[in-house]
Amino acid sequence: MIVLGSTGSIGVNTLNIARKFNLNVEVLVAGNNIELLNQQIKEFNPKKVVIANSEYIKDVKHTCVKAGEEEILYAIEQSESKTVVNALVGFLGLRPTLKAIECNKKIALANKESLVVAGKFIDQTKLSPIDSEHFGLWYLLQDKKVSSMTITASGGSFRDYPINELSKVSVKEALNHPNWSMGNKITIDSATMTNKMFELIEAAWLFDTKKVDAIIETKSLIHALVNFQDGSTTAHIANASMQLPIAYAILGKCDENILEPVDLLKVGNLEFRKIEEERYLIWQVKDEILNNLDLGVVLNAANEVAVSKFLDSKIGFLDIPKISLKALNKFSNISANSIDEIFEIDKEVRKYCEF
Repeated sequence: MIVLGSTGSIGVNTLNIARKFNLNVEVLVAGNNIELLNQQIKEFNPKKVVIANSEYIKDVKHTCVKAGEEEILYAIEQSESKTVVNALVGFLGLRPTLKAIECNKKIALANKESLVVAGKFIDQTKLSPIDSEHFGLWYLLQDKKVSSMTITASGGSFRDYPINELSKVSVKEALNHPNWSMGNKITIDSATMTNKMFELIEAAWLFDTKKVDAIIETKSLIHALVNFQDGSTTAHIANASMQLPIAYAILGKCDENILEPVDLLKVGNLEFRKIEEERYLIWQVKDEILNNLDLGVVLNAANEVAVSKFLDSKIGFLDIPKISLKALNKFSNISANSIDEIFEIDKEVRKYCEF
């Protein structure tokens, strides 16, 4: 297989599955964590390595090292592997998803943005989502009439923080997630609840429904619930690890033990909360976005600009959703008719949000 984003949390967990099941890794694609990448190269012996910046090529301990987006696409095209794990972060992951589809490869998709910005142009027949929430929904579905679907959220870094003090929080505080260890971008997205908005958009594309919502479950043990027409609800419960959805996405099915089962007696109790618009400003436009999924490209572009500004300490925490809301209002009537238009809209929104 090809692993895009091998040094991130999803990439590391993917390689844990590769190790457990003795899977061949043909290509590793990584950012700037060269030390970890070199450890992965030594263990998995890929044929080719691609990194983000050419200046670090000299530091990579491999005989075939390339750099840049075009080299990622070329590696996918030239590979013999039938599976691509796309764990790249952000809009950068869209072209590799499209290239993998073009090359008729199976995609294990952790790159939310691919579906968020271009779901209507993506052939999903060879796509398996790695998100624990969408995996949970897929796992629960049976031959019964579904009323609606629910995914869960942790609530992020500030779920217990006084709302009137959110404007003053620091980058360090925002990166202190209560349940997960993730990259900076996704941790901020979790704190603003934008990440969960992305997952609602993904679910709408994956399951062809707009009857999907989210609630907070503070221990991150229930990942998804399917509400059936007969009035019953089934929940997917598993310990917080991405290795289970990764294993299914790569292997198709998995009968071996991947996780320790949840001991409900030790858990004792679970807590559920409503996602409040006062705390998570982006939730004000949830219904508007679900009713016009083309707005996903606007939300993603605006959010990427805003999160970058926040991480550089140029804006406050609450300015992140405010920038997204402003962009969504400006581009409220947007409609993309081709994949090329997706890239043009993305550029236009970013330009608008930079000022």
